[in-house]
Amino acid sequence: MEEINVTFELFLATALTFLQGFILLGGYINNNAFPRPLSEEDETTYLRHMSKGASEDATEARNILIEHNLRLVAHIIKKFDGVGEDTDDLISIGTIGLIKAINTYKTDKGTKLATYAARCIENEILMTVSVGKHWYGQG
Repeated sequence: MEEINVTFELFLATALTFLQGFILLGGYINNNAFPRPLSEEDETTYLRHMSKGASEDATEARNILIEHNLRLVAHIIKKFDGVGEDTDDLISIGTIGLIKAINTYKTDKGTKLATYAARCIENEILMTVSVGKHWYGQG
């Protein structure tokens, strides 16, 4: 039963973070003002806090990592301009990819978070666009 509660709490945290991220990203894009990227030291600190599990510190660290990497989502969606998807949809999809990246990132793999997140964001967009074309008979 405790495992279900932890899973549900993680789901709620993810959903809330997604909504916050989407609202923040829309504001950042409209104002062209993103939070500065974190220093390597700060990023490592927040990743360490996140690895502690479902604590308040871990959730706050996760939110900070998401917020400070939203610039990456905005940069990557520019590559998909003209694929037939609405920019707001691409922002949402890219933010989901960013959240997945931060949730699954492993520091011991030797890859920088931004590199890993960029690939996850691109993959999320590509999967969604591909499924959409297949679903609607366009591909």
